Amino acid sequence: MACQWANALGATVIGTVSTKAKAVQAKEDGCHHVIIYREENFVDRVMEITSGKGVDVVYESIGKDTFEGSMECLKVRGHMVVFGMASGEHEPLRFRKVAEKGIYYTAPSIMLYTKERHELLAASEELFSNIEKGILRVRVNHKYPLSQTAQAHSDMESQKTTGFIVLLPDA
Repeated sequence: MACQWANALGATVIGTVSTKAKAVQAKEDGCHHVIIYREENFVDRVMEITSGKGVDVVYESIGKDTFEGSMECLKVRGHMVVFGMASGEHEPLRFRKVAEKGIYYTAPSIMLYTKERHELLAASEELFSNIEKGILRVRVNHKYPLSQTAQAHSDMESQKTTGFIVLLPDA
């Protein structure tokens, strides 16, 4: 969904994925450039795409396996937005590494942005309005009965899933 939203805002979207199947989905969701980070050096590829300039923003959800490379991809005064750590927690953030480029680092949580009722309503309105307009498409690729919640989490953590996961009441 983030790719769809960024694309709708006019951003050039470079996506990194772990498999060919995820690459197809990323293209469908609006990525202009898709890099399978297990098959090629994504830092080199990003620098090639950006003519050596790097990117303004990295949305990092993988963690340990890609964090350092993601930092290298940033422009001076770029923004690092960490919202997940599928491969585990990255190494501690070092001041020198951040200071070299004047990087802005944040680790937002949806709960902090929807803490007050009016914030939740505004965010929900924006999301559902964009879904209704067709700007965003919800892709549910995996459904699990509630009794298999642990399996759903395990599959998500091991990067076996794409799109949204839905938990359904047991029959």
